[in-house]
Amino acid sequence: MIDSVSQTPIVEFGGVTRKFGDKTALDNVSLAIPRGGVFGLIGGNGAGKTTLIKHVLGLLRAQTGVVKLFSLDPVQHPVETLSRVGYLSEDRDLPDWMRVGELLRYTQAFYPNWDEAYAEELRQAFELDRNAVLKTLSRGQRARAGLLVALAHRPDLLVLDEPSSGLDPVVRRDILGAIIRTIADEGRTVLFSSHLLDEVERVADRVAILHEGRILLSAAMDQLKETHLRLTLRFPHALDRPPSLLGMLSCEGAGAEWTCLCNGDGEQLRRAADAIGATVVDQATPTLDEIFISRVLA
Repeated sequence: MIDSVSQTPIVEFGGVTRKFGDKTALDNVSLAIPRGGVFGLIGGNGAGKTTLIKHVLGLLRAQTGVVKLFSLDPVQHPVETLSRVGYLSEDRDLPDWMRVGELLRYTQAFYPNWDEAYAEELRQAFELDRNAVLKTLSRGQRARAGLLVALAHRPDLLVLDEPSSGLDPVVRRDILGAIIRTIADEGRTVLFSSHLLDEVERVADRVAILHEGRILLSAAMDQLKETHLRLTLRFPHALDRPPSLLGMLSCEGAGAEWTCLCNGDGEQLRRAADAIGATVVDQATPTLDEIFISRVLA
């Protein structure tokens, strides 16, 4: 028998639109984030990622449509929803005057499920001195401190909004490692927003592309890779323009050789290439970055 609770999305958007003056930040967004695993939200600057996350956290009310977090409206039920959420923003706003130990005690008061042993484990792993004043910490240390307090109450949903922005590779590795540990622990869920697509590709189980406030696609990472193919085509004669190929999203090259990124079944794409007189000289699975660029520019 299927567990209906586990099948209910942890986050649901239904036809959500949000405008700021004349600017449309979210345009009729419908999205479901399932329980368990890492959900990567990708898009360029101004795509609407932070606005979407603010709706998840109940910081913004949907002007049209419905937002559900744990099947509740986060604006109307902030205590019931936000007590189950850990959040790390790009800005990593922390009270500068506090020491690390004081930050832990202060944050603990808001979360009945705070795990002191786990908090101490994370503090040691992140090499944070309990007596260090937050304003004296480096950017990387502040990110670790923010992540520590976001994780220590073992949230059902961890929301990370551009968590690696401006950080060195070592700290980025720490954050990704913490994400992996979080989802490995008791099937928790991570909503991970980033413009660093190589990081999203490494850790995400599912991904959604947000562009100019609209969801261009939302799919499992494996499915995304299986349904996109990069083909290098060679023609018997030089072409003065890109070829027209079934399912083609983007194409670059010159003369008799062109590389096309396509959406569709591999066998069908090869037959389509044969039909236009091309020989497939190479085929490969594209990176998430290549898929993103081809979708945004399509």
